[in-house]
Formats: sequence, structure tokens, C-alpha cells
Amino acid sequence: MTELATPSTSTPKVGFVSLGCPKALTDSELILTQLSAEGYQTSKTFQGADLVIVNTCGFIDDAVQESLDTIAEALAENGKVIVTGCLGARASAGGANLVQQVHPAVLAVTGPHATHEVMEAVHKHLPKPHDPFVDLVPPQGIKLTPRHYAYLKISEGCNHRCTFCIIPSMRGDLVSRPVGDVLTEARKLFEAGVKELLVVSQDTSAYGVDVKYRTGFWDGKPVKTRMLDLVAALGEMARGYGAWVRLHYVYPYPHVDEVVPLMAQGLILPYLDVPLQHSHPDVLRRMKRPASGERNLERIQRWREICAPIAIRSTFIVGFPGETEAEFQHLLDFVREAQIDRAGCFAYSPVQGAAANLIDDPLPDAVREQRRARFMAVAEEVSAQRLSHRVGATMQVLVDQALSLGKKGGVGRSYADAPEIDGVVRLLPPEKASKTYKVGDFVKARIVSAQGHDLIGMPV
Repeated sequence: MTELATPSTSTPKVGFVSLGCPKALTDSELILTQLSAEGYQTSKTFQGADLVIVNTCGFIDDAVQESLDTIAEALAENGKVIVTGCLGARASAGGANLVQQVHPAVLAVTGPHATHEVMEAVHKHLPKPHDPFVDLVPPQGIKLTPRHYAYLKISEGCNHRCTFCIIPSMRGDLVSRPVGDVLTEARKLFEAGVKELLVVSQDTSAYGVDVKYRTGFWDGKPVKTRMLDLVAALGEMARGYGAWVRLHYVYPYPHVDEVVPLMAQGLILPYLDVPLQHSHPDVLRRMKRPASGERNLERIQRWREICAPIAIRSTFIVGFPGETEAEFQHLLDFVREAQIDRAGCFAYSPVQGAAANLIDDPLPDAVREQRRARFMAVAEEVSAQRLSHRVGATMQVLVDQALSLGKKGGVGRSYADAPEIDGVVRLLPPEKASKTYKVGDFVKARIVSAQGHDLIGMPV
């Protein structure tokens, strides 16, 4: 459960749990910001709260079960629970709301990005204070990430209909945020001390498609609602604050080639989180993946020609219905040839309501798990090779953790490491005893070795 400051006993208290992806986390931040604006406080425990809000995930079976278990725990320990998020939008096999069917005692259920509906439920069951201290809410809102980095959601929903995915049925079609609103939020975050902005959405590359890339305004200047223009503006802004901008969920459309030169120029980090999912054209067709998947290897090679240091992270699904051994081997060869820096892998799992459930030739569980293990062995081998090339280099590292005085070391991340999903740079103690690490600072470190998924760095 998310832990926040211990509240005063004189104001209504709300417990809060945020599950799922960074996009769900930004929904949680909006709700927490509104709660604080209206004078509510947050509780560190279920028992210490007047009611509990659970922001759920409903993408894969494990996430669904975790969400249902968390709701059950909150009901058992508190009794007054409001549910929001992706699982709140899912129906059971019989067509009823899944959450309400499993947990009929919940006070209210909403889908994702539903701050207004959540607040209406809160007001109904826990009236807001008469004198909210609006000035106590920071300009950037309430954040659940450490102070030095934050997620910036630029759009909601997705226009694709991948056969393994039910997110569009829960979050709807693509809706891009106005470019001026996005840039205003970014500036507030930088002004609040954020040193790394992580751009997220369901499909970052499609930003602005729904509004036909219309021209918006920010600081009196025209800015197109388009990925390239937004990223360029964010990069220029970040440069003024000495901060990083990192891109996530970037589908490999041809126009992404236009963004990579910004990385070579140092405006944004040379890092792309690209959800490739597979490499074989036939599997990609069964998945109904967008873009020209058969050209992804060529595209990655082009990106490295433009910006040699670029780090590529991706996720893949193995054991998809009908996947042959030859198609799987094609994927292993792709990972080796594309030199994917960081790779995550899921063994295909049927999701209720997904079109892939109707595809012929589902693979046995044992085969799916075996292929996942084989994939990760290859992916880790490639990742280790990529990391070994960085030994001897001097890199800028953002400090995430300063260890105790007795150890005097630290933990940080390079441009190639996104928080929580990639590796870290383990910083050795500074040679001068008077020097210490401070969370949120940038330090230069010479990489002296690689260990597993991580690098070891000596400050210079």
C-alpha cells in the first residue's frame, strides 16, 4: 500500500493503493491531488482511514488477481472501499461488472481516468471538509514517485485492436491531451525539482492523431499536437532545467526516425521503450500489431546509424496461439541481431474478452513457460554483451539512492536505465571522504565493471 504522511485526526482520511502501470499511477496522482485540494488527508494504513480507494489493473490474470486480493484486504481491514482503474471497467463472463460480482460490498466502482466519478463517490460516503487548504497543494500536484523523477501522461486510450489486449475496451480510443496542458504540467514538474521526466501513454507515437495534429499554443507560441513537436519542446525545456526526458511506449512507426536526431543532439535521452511483442510476420499478423513489424530490424539499425549510443528496451510475448518452433527461433535470432539492450518477456496468457482466445492451436502451458525461459536466457546474454561495451566509459548518472555513511556508496541510473524496469549503476564510495551522494543529483562516473543487469561506477 502506498505510504504517505501521517494525517491529522481532525480531517477525513483516505487510504490509497495504486496498482498497475505508470499510466495508472498518473491517474492515482490526479485523484490524490484532488483529495488534497479539497482538504482530505491520506492514511498510512487501511485501519486508520475513513475509507479506502484502490486503483486497479486488469490487463493480465496475475494483475487481476492482485487487484481482487487487494480489494478483499481493504474490505476486511476497513470495510469502506471505492474501486477505480482498468479492472473496474471489466465485465465477468456473464456480463456483470467483475469487481461488483466478486466483491459486492464495495461502495462504488469506476473505470480508468475517472477522477470526477471517484470524487463523487468520496463525497457521497465521506463528505469533504468545510475549509480545504487549497494553498497546501503543490503546483505540480501530488506525486507517487520520488521527488526527482515523474511520469508525464500525454494521452489516454489506444486506437489499435491487438488480439491479445483488452485495454481499448477499458480505456477507450486514443484521446491526446492538449499540447499546451502537457507542456504546462512539464514546466511545473521541472520547477518543483524533477530531474527526469518519463513520457508515457498507450501509444506515444500516435500522439495527436485523433486531433489531426492540430496546432495548439504554449507560452504564446504555436506548437503542433504531434510527437516530434512535443518532444522537441520538452527537450528544450529540460535543457534549461538540466533535466532528462525519457520516452516510453513508442510504437516503431517510420516517423519515429524524425525523433532520433533529437537524441543525437542531446535534447532527449537516447533511449526508446518500444513494445515490439514479436518479430515473425505471421505471428505479428495474428496479433494484429500496428506498423510494419517485418521492418523493425531495419528500423532499429537506422536508429543506431543516426544515434549510435541509443538504448532499446522492449517487451515480447512468446507462446502465442499458433506460434511454431520456427517462428520462435525467428524471434530469438531477431533479439540477437537487433541487439536489444533490455528485454522483458511474457508467456502468453489468455485474457477474458481478448480476440486471441479464438485463434487456433493454443500452446500447452509447459511449452509457453519453456519458451519464456529460453527467450530470457538469450535476452540476458545479449544484454550482458551490450553492458560490457560500457565498461571504461564515463557516464552521467542520476542518483536514486544515497547509501548509509558506513557504506558511503550510492545507486543511480544512466541514460540507458529507466526506473524500476531496467538495471542500475552501483556507485562506489567517492575517493574523498568529504564527498557524499545526494538523491536527485547528477554525477559523472567511470564504469569499472558490469555485474548481471547492473554497472559498477567510480565517481570522477
